Amino acid sequence: MMKKIDIKVEVFFTPANIDELLMRDRNVVVIDVLRSSTTIVTALNNGAREIIPVASIESAAKVSGSLFGDVTLRGGERNGKMIEGFNLGNSPTEYTAETVKGKSIIFSTTNGSLAITKGKHAKHLVVTGFVNVTKSAEYIASLRGDFYILCASKQNSFCIEDTVCAGMVIDKVQQLLKQNFIMGDAANAALLLYKTYSKSILKMMQQSEHGKYLKELGFEDDINLCADVDSIPVLPVLHGNMIVLKKEEGNG
Repeated sequence: MMKKIDIKVEVFFTPANIDELLMRDRNVVVIDVLRSSTTIVTALNNGAREIIPVASIESAAKVSGSLFGDVTLRGGERNGKMIEGFNLGNSPTEYTAETVKGKSIIFSTTNGSLAITKGKHAKHLVVTGFVNVTKSAEYIASLRGDFYILCASKQNSFCIEDTVCAGMVIDKVQQLLKQNFIMGDAANAALLLYKTYSKSILKMMQQSEHGKYLKELGFEDDINLCADVDSIPVLPVLHGNMIVLKKEEGNG
């Protein structure tokens, strides 16, 4: 019989004012539903070699200058729009197999890449959206330990879709482990929000501040893709300074 353990869960609604050292040696879930998590999952699933997240446009230029140009792409956005001089924006539809297969992608976005770099000292870090939420929850459950969930937010302000996804992760890990969970107000709030919107994920995202903004920019189809629960069941994890797909057990 599995021994009962206490599992502490912390949810951070925004990366603002979080010291990178807070995440040191932690199990960390980074969530940016609209759209970085979904785009990273899509790119890796379509054969991208690795994603290299950087917090600033200047860092992207420095990193790309040190890599081989023919196998490197720069992707990302500021305020939802593609960065001048970059190859790709932050729409998952851009990251087709034809475009990204075998490529390294230097990735800088307004919210998501910053959140990932905040977790660079984590023991384990997984990038999560609704599209791979069950896979991520299974991985976190397999670690059988405390975990932090870092929501990328929207320009350091509370973001409902990231918080609902955080609650969904917690709910799934609870169901898998059936252990004693110790949660603060933020984690409990995320779980309550998920239970409120569990049957209407797409509608919640369409009505969210970020969803409305993306629709204004012409990215309504992206919202549908990002709301498609478990549509891309892969596991992007941080390895060094790169995000790669975690190999299935038994596959090396």
